[in-house]
Amino acid sequence: MEFISGEDRKQIILFPDSIDEYVDENSTVRVIEAYIDSLDLYALGFSRARPKETGRPPYDPKDILKLYVYGYMNRIRSSRRLEAESKRNLEVLWLLRKLTPDHKTIANFRCDNGVALKNVFRDFVKLCMKMGLYGKELAAVDGSKFKAVNSKGRNFTKDKLKKRLEQIEKKIGEYLEELDQTDREEEKSEKEKSVEEIRQIVEELNERKRRYKSYEEELVGTGQTQKSLTDSESRLMSANGKLDVCYNVQTAVDAKNKLIVEFEVTNNANDLNLLTPVAAKAQEILDVERIAVAADIGYNSASDITAALRKGIDPHVAGTDYDICVPVEEGEGEEIKSHVRGRCVYLPDRNIALCPMGKMLYPKYYNKSSRQAVYNNSEVCKACTCRCTAPNRGQKFEIVIAESDFTTEYNDKDLNVRQVHIKPNRTMYKQRKSLCEHPFGTIKRSMDGGYCLTKGIKKVSAEFSLTFLAYNLKRVINILGCKGLIEGMAHRVCPT
Repeated sequence: MEFISGEDRKQIILFPDSIDEYVDENSTVRVIEAYIDSLDLYALGFSRARPKETGRPPYDPKDILKLYVYGYMNRIRSSRRLEAESKRNLEVLWLLRKLTPDHKTIANFRCDNGVALKNVFRDFVKLCMKMGLYGKELAAVDGSKFKAVNSKGRNFTKDKLKKRLEQIEKKIGEYLEELDQTDREEEKSEKEKSVEEIRQIVEELNERKRRYKSYEEELVGTGQTQKSLTDSESRLMSANGKLDVCYNVQTAVDAKNKLIVEFEVTNNANDLNLLTPVAAKAQEILDVERIAVAADIGYNSASDITAALRKGIDPHVAGTDYDICVPVEEGEGEEIKSHVRGRCVYLPDRNIALCPMGKMLYPKYYNKSSRQAVYNNSEVCKACTCRCTAPNRGQKFEIVIAESDFTTEYNDKDLNVRQVHIKPNRTMYKQRKSLCEHPFGTIKRSMDGGYCLTKGIKKVSAEFSLTFLAYNLKRVINILGCKGLIEGMAHRVCPT
């Protein structure tokens, strides 16, 4: 028995009359074509969306955007690989009508249109809202670390710089001692370094020492804790149990179909105080007055939860089971005179803190060594019946802020507050992991998006606009099918 054999390469065959016949009716490229052709790229803020009257004709931004969306949906994110696909991939040949832009043109498009790409992502979210794919009742907020274009060797913290300087000092001392010994000896073995070689090494070490000193001075002057050389905005943070230079990408995922509502690229090493900014944007996009938000224990911040409640967000955060004082408008609520246990809440806009009884704590002093500002009000605490502190001592509330942000000025106007007991709804919270980890897992494993290709928060944000747009597109295609999604876009008028 023989093996299966292919056809003779020299055999003459008749191809179909058009390339369109090679692309299946349910191919994703037809969805990409229909959606992007319905966009007004000029209104979305794309550069070169309208050609100039003179000069060489540019590529249509719609064609480059189609290429990018197709690439991100099919694990092809590099501009060089996209250039190669435009010459050999039959679907891309159909999508771009045989156009073959070079990799530099493709890369510049992503770098120059960061804001516009995020507008496209939000446009698709609004389209899905019109088709009823968002529940608008519960969203899960979570962050994940994505490796930046910066190695650990080119990232410096204060401790790392201190150790490097100590090592250099030690090596310089050893080489100087060797230099003195060489000068004293008349005869040297062939294996020993010459005087010129030792001096050259010492000079290189001194140059490295001066460079590290300048990094150290820069960190002190800017108040930063890290310095990255390749991507200056990336930071060293813990990711999957190990340290790496990353970006922390926050997402808000709707519970109905696990579609992403909003995202934010940050360089915060943890998720603290990031709940309200992301949830508030998701609430604005979904156009709802109130929304429930589930998050893990990393978002457990009394100040952040207070800010969320003031914006109409119901937070269900792990580890929360306490009373909290929420400032309200006059006549909206009344102060409650007792509590079981609670937390103090810092209000940066007023530069004061609220104790669990709703009393104001004022700024007293700033501890430079720990970078902590201390707030208290001993007179009020002495007369308080709560006794959450010693009878003759005022309650202290310490927060970590920059020294430049600390001021002893405060507004002692009466503040109306209401006390709220915070405890996560178990039913809602149990959905959090399946909602948040699903998009991140799909993007990192199925779409090969676990690392960044660009540098800087703005460019990385543009990159993730394409990533999350591609994820939402794939998700909606799985739900409605290609024809169903195209039919859902039929009401959109294509701009001329």
